Order: sequence, then C-alpha cells, then structure tokens
Amino acid sequence: MPTLLTSAQTRFLRGQAHDLKAMLQVGGKGVTDALLAEVDLALEHHELIKVKVGAEDREARDALIDSIAERTGAALVQRIGHTAVLYRPSKDKRQIVLPRA
Repeated sequence: MPTLLTSAQTRFLRGQAHDLKAMLQVGGKGVTDALLAEVDLALEHHELIKVKVGAEDREARDALIDSIAERTGAALVQRIGHTAVLYRPSKDKRQIVLPRA
C-alpha cells in the first residue's frame, strides 16, 4: 500500500531531505530484487532517503523511480534530475513526525 502525503507533509519532507546524500544508486541492471531489498531496508531504517537513478532518458528514469516507489510502498516526495526522494514510515520505530495538515 503506497504512502499518501498531503502537500504540507511533502513540503516538510522536502526540507528534511535537503541535506541528505543519495544512499542508493540504480545502475544499468535497473530495478532488481536486490535493489528493492536495499531500498526497503534503507526506508525501514531511515524513513527518508535519496536514490540516484542512472538512466539517461527522462521517461525511463521516471518509470524506474515510479517502479521503486510503487514496489516498496513508499511515497515519492521529490524528483530532481537523476535524484528521487522517497519516504515511508518505519514499522517499528518512527523517527519523523509529520505535520497534521
């Protein structure tokens, strides 16, 4: 089930992600099960991550990012160039408290 965010929550998360470095990079093999496992683990531990996508074509890049977000149940917070910011609340220990509205 994908995480749904309000516009205020998206703005808040974009601010939180500003200083983050990209944790994972999608290479030539695309979205593999191993990559999804790493994204899932990173989201569970950090809740908010940046992923760098190496596809040259904009449509291919958008498709890869959408696929990762959909298959991990994460919300796409922001997409700038080759970098996407993903958010999913942790099941065990929530670290990020989102604004209500």
